[in-house]
Amino acid sequence: MLEAVRLSLRLTVSDFDAEILDIIEACKLDLHVAGVARIPDNDPLILRAVTLYAKGHFGFADMGEKYLKAYESLKITLSVSSAYKVAEIEADGGDEYV
Repeated sequence: MLEAVRLSLRLTVSDFDAEILDIIEACKLDLHVAGVARIPDNDPLILRAVTLYAKGHFGFADMGEKYLKAYESLKITLSVSSAYKVAEIEADGGDEYV
């Protein structure tokens, strides 16, 4: 996920990896607090949410608000989707984020 987020931020060097990793973890925790229990790194919607969150918090000041609004909208969708809820995860035998 780090590489994908780094590329979405238009970075080709690893100088900011520690900060990007912190942003990724903060996003995952924010999703978890919102009720999203299933947060796999390879899920396209989760990756999109993390990318939007990262763009909203990392060097995209002119467009940051736009990215954060898009993130909030996707977070709401994920939080109400049964595919990302604990009951669905338990039925599938999958793992929660925590």
